[in-house]
Amino acid sequence: QVQLVESGGGLVQAGDSLRLSCAASGRTISRRSLGWFRQAPGKEREFVASISWSGGDTYYADSVKGRFTISRDNAKNTLYLQMNNLNPEDTAVYYCAAPRAYGIWGSWYQQRATYDYWGQGTQVTVSS
Repeated sequence: QVQLVESGGGLVQAGDSLRLSCAASGRTISRRSLGWFRQAPGKEREFVASISWSGGDTYYADSVKGRFTISRDNAKNTLYLQMNNLNPEDTAVYYCAAPRAYGIWGSWYQQRATYDYWGQGTQVTVSS
């Protein structure tokens, strides 16, 4: 089992930055590829970004490309999402996610169904 706890959300103004963290406990996440998703009110949970288990490869949703950066610190068992130039459309609950599988990476890490473990989410609200 992997337990994930997100933090770092808050209320900011358009153009501001936030860094989200996702701390893992239980089994290590150091050899698992990981992802960030978000869910706005009344909408489906959508992919934001994912990072390979080695940290060398990433995917981003088109809506955040160039503004968000996903990273990881395997020594700290922690995943990050640096969010710059936030806009009101980024308002959502942000979730980190991990799969059961180890040492695997591919385009399917952009899909919700790939992930087995989810955090409780952290609210990000961007005012205009």
